[in-house]
Amino acid sequence: MPTCQNCNNQWSWKQTVKKMFTLDTAMVCPYCGKTQYYTDPSKKRNGLLVFLAPLVMLFGLLFDIPPHITLGILVMTFFFSIAVSPFLIKITNKKEPPLW
Repeated sequence: MPTCQNCNNQWSWKQTVKKMFTLDTAMVCPYCGKTQYYTDPSKKRNGLLVFLAPLVMLFGLLFDIPPHITLGILVMTFFFSIAVSPFLIKITNKKEPPLW
């Protein structure tokens, strides 16, 4: 779970998930109100979760898994990604340059 670099309070899972669903890369600490940013390693780890969906679809095609089962696995993968993602987030005070 993310820990604020200013006040050292650890965010809850629910607070982190709420902050994840914004388009802004800055995350405001719910305790002290200071702006926090994702670290580069955190961006990379969370970026790997994006590849789970195409991987599930590829396995469905390669192993002739029926579409309704593949869709069910895809939905479970989506919820798994949302559930695990807050544990992979680390934040910092400084805005780091984009990865590309």
